[in-house]
Amino acid sequence: MVKMLKRAGIRTLQDKKILDVGCGDGRELINLIRYGAKPENLYGIDLLEDRIIEAKKLHPYINFISGDASTLPYFNEYFDIVMQFTVFTSILDKNMKKKIAEEMIRVLKPDGIILWYDFSFNNPRNPDVKRVSKKDIYELFPNCEIYLKRIILAPPITRLIARRSQLVCYILEKLKIFNTHYIGIIKKKT
Repeated sequence: MVKMLKRAGIRTLQDKKILDVGCGDGRELINLIRYGAKPENLYGIDLLEDRIIEAKKLHPYINFISGDASTLPYFNEYFDIVMQFTVFTSILDKNMKKKIAEEMIRVLKPDGIILWYDFSFNNPRNPDVKRVSKKDIYELFPNCEIYLKRIILAPPITRLIARRSQLVCYILEKLKIFNTHYIGIIKKKT
């Protein structure tokens, strides 16, 4: 994540307003405080009320709300960074994905970024998630500049090989053939 922020030209988070869509218990936002973000500039929204209750317990100074990300309750062009980590794979309805993507763009400042992290492959053991391909991302965010990088060696492969050779895992991940996630930056075209 830090490498992606640097790639986008963001050297400090101190003055950045950041929204985490599908924030869960807020741990990703809490991590950003270690990198210099101010709690009062951090916002999280999640559909599940129990996750927001837990998030508020973990860090009461962050602005957490329970709500539907297809109608974000924030002003246009309010955030410097909007992030989502494994949210879109949990949304099976294509129209809902589109509405959330549109809302993320709406609340993003003209020079802001969307930090993307999600599955690029289906999980055969979990029918409640559906991969988001590179093509899907481009369709969700038309008129945007998009940089994506495949990361994370497939967990079943990692579990099989890691005990025997960390080096083989490292090499396989660098090859990207068996990597299962995209991390990326999405920006409005200027």
